[in-house]
Amino acid sequence: MEGAISTPANTRVAVVTGGNKGIGQEVCRQLAGNGVTVVLTARDEARGAAAVGKLRELGLCDVLFHQLDITDASSIARLANFLKTRFGKLDILVNNAAIGGIEYAHDTDYSSVTSQEKEKLSGMDMDQRLGWLWENSRETYDTAKKGLATNYYGTKQVIEAFLPLLQASSEGRIVNVSSHFGQLRLFRSEELKRELNDVDNLTQERLDELLDMFLKDFESDKLDSRGWPEYFSAYKVGKAAMNAYSRILAREHPELRVNCVHPGYVKTDMTIHSGLLTPEEGGSRVAMVALLPEGGVTGAFFEDFKESSFV
Repeated sequence: MEGAISTPANTRVAVVTGGNKGIGQEVCRQLAGNGVTVVLTARDEARGAAAVGKLRELGLCDVLFHQLDITDASSIARLANFLKTRFGKLDILVNNAAIGGIEYAHDTDYSSVTSQEKEKLSGMDMDQRLGWLWENSRETYDTAKKGLATNYYGTKQVIEAFLPLLQASSEGRIVNVSSHFGQLRLFRSEELKRELNDVDNLTQERLDELLDMFLKDFESDKLDSRGWPEYFSAYKVGKAAMNAYSRILAREHPELRVNCVHPGYVKTDMTIHSGLLTPEEGGSRVAMVALLPEGGVTGAFFEDFKESSFV
């Protein structure tokens, strides 16, 4: 169900992955509020359509829904074909869809968190809250593998499929929703840090090899001895790989603007609502990068509305 929108030729078109709730829905709202025609995507058709309905009730009529599962090549191809037929281009791609790469002890709808735990959380700082989140979760080889398949390979599949549409724009831009968890300071191996930061020589093929190495080390319980990040390892490694890939893309495609952004520690299902920021606050950090003036920076990492470090 795509909806009927008449789009003037000079209107900017954006796709937001994982747009049916949390940060993604907020990014859709804020981009649409800035005159951008937004294609809100979600895996689940009913949830995606409901999210579009909510935005239209706010008077944001230039929002439409299209189904997208970023781990499904045929789903990606259907959306690419729709965009090509409908708009002939894509101006902004916001890669927001992601998973935690862990199993939670609680339901992520927050309903199973006791009132005592909620009260305890309210007095915690960010590190303490992240500690609580880690205590209430479990990382297995399967969750790690699935995390990389979604957060890195899924996002990469979307980017590759949409590159021709972005190149058809006068200034196509890719915004990868990253995390301070993807910063290289969290890697304990100096060699891994150096290699992932050497964007002049790093290749996509080498990134694949490093991710394969991570999974093998995970399976054989060698994460610690090899210097990979501790806690939420697959999430951190996946985001670090996406940061590195973004920098490779920025180098290979100077005609595009390719940037990463940390939205902050946000109250979402993924964090069991343990975050410090609202989805609106997190979404505003992402929307700012999506709406940067033309001819701006590329290959950068943003945090708290300003350029920060990948390291």
